[in-house]
Amino acid sequence: MEIAIIAHDGKKAEMVQFLNEHKALLQQKNINLISTGTTGKKAEKAGFKVQSLLSGPLGGDAQIAARVAEGKCNMVLFFRDPLEKHPHEPDVLMLLRLCDVHDIPLATNPATAELLIKAI
Repeated sequence: MEIAIIAHDGKKAEMVQFLNEHKALLQQKNINLISTGTTGKKAEKAGFKVQSLLSGPLGGDAQIAARVAEGKCNMVLFFRDPLEKHPHEPDVLMLLRLCDVHDIPLATNPATAELLIKAI
């Protein structure tokens, strides 16, 4: 199973904390993590094996959206910061739309991500 992890700058620490809290499950279920560039670097620094793509503003969100459309990505955990402006918002909206189009589970905050992880 492939899970994409993405976190806006103000949420990266929360993402790493979430991953650490679920490390045993992720390893037990043999989950392959993919990520946008900076989020992936933070997760790798915390000891996770992650396939990092481009940074979000440089096309990483679009790369993950493509994997969703191709049927390669099974779940997206995207910790968004709703209080900040993001210059790549069109890419973010495309990713969210494609998750809906292709019926891919999507969490945009830790509470929803917790429910999705428990369902694996």
